[in-house]
Amino acid sequence: MDAANHISPLKVLMTADTVGGVWTYSIELCRALADYHVHFHLVTMGAKMQSWQAAEIGALDNVTVYETDYKLEWMENPWEEVDEAGAYLLSLQKAVQADLVHLNGYVHGALLWDVPVISVAHSDVFSWFRAVVNTNPPADWDTYFAKVQSGLQQADHIVAPSRAMMDELDAIYNLHENHSVIYNARSADRFFRGKKEKAVLCMGRIWDEAKNVKLLTDAAPLIHYPIKIAGETQFENNSTEVQQSNICHLGKLGSDAIAKALSTASVYALPARYEPFGLSVLEAALSHCALVLGDIPSLREIWQDHAIYVQTDNPQQLADTINALMQDEENLNKMAEKAFQRAQQFTTKQMGRQYAKLYQQLVEEFEAAQRNIL
Repeated sequence: MDAANHISPLKVLMTADTVGGVWTYSIELCRALADYHVHFHLVTMGAKMQSWQAAEIGALDNVTVYETDYKLEWMENPWEEVDEAGAYLLSLQKAVQADLVHLNGYVHGALLWDVPVISVAHSDVFSWFRAVVNTNPPADWDTYFAKVQSGLQQADHIVAPSRAMMDELDAIYNLHENHSVIYNARSADRFFRGKKEKAVLCMGRIWDEAKNVKLLTDAAPLIHYPIKIAGETQFENNSTEVQQSNICHLGKLGSDAIAKALSTASVYALPARYEPFGLSVLEAALSHCALVLGDIPSLREIWQDHAIYVQTDNPQQLADTINALMQDEENLNKMAEKAFQRAQQFTTKQMGRQYAKLYQQLVEEFEAAQRNIL
């Protein structure tokens, strides 16, 4: 899709939740595709936008926002609201005459759309359970499984942010062949290196076992340096308290506050058990933080030898790794620089180009198929 010869905007109906990293991904994608004359009709779900989120989206000229708080498919007893959201999306697509639907979820892929549909796999309950609990979810998730599988199999194309995530989804849901990996990205100019302190930073939903923040809190008494943790401690019926003398809980931060916190941290620790991509890790790398990460396939795929990896169930190893890194100034700086250099591979320009090409391909294939029918 060439911005020079594409005159009328391509209209994309996109869903995005406001709860986690999908929000950040969506904002970056909207920015990246402004030069390709793509206009997004963005429907928010999961919870109402916070003021900083409304400000972020309000600054984009190529986005029209439709704010809702419909439950997401992984939430407790969501199906009535998921159905209501589906009806709303169908009517909105017709009202705005969207050329393509971009779902940052799964279930609504099974709706009777009359335009091509992309489903982007940011995370999933079954792959979460397999990574975190080492088993499939209990039987009360059977409805989720059936609906997600139907949505994935009926979407025209599936995107995952890592090969590891795509392989896991395929093993669980038996995907069709129309899928691809497009790595996530962050705008490098939003992050900077400040005066580094001998401090550790971790960001993520503290209640989410996948982020494994608890391992860091368990290791905290063994770590000789201050630890800062940013993220929500509670959501729906999940809650976790952060109580250690050397831990400072920063709460949930907006984009500017995140950049400031990262700029002064020497080490970014995320001993995740499950992380399909990890935007917070990319933000830390762009801020010249040395990375200490959970040893899982997706993070190995993305960061290769540009991070230090730890077992996801060993607080002593995590503490020893962080202490050793902090005490070795030369290695600390070396790992920070390696992380920064690797982060240059995940640019918004590249992500935007790949999505623009995919959008164009799907719209052209759909229009050709419609002509053949007629």
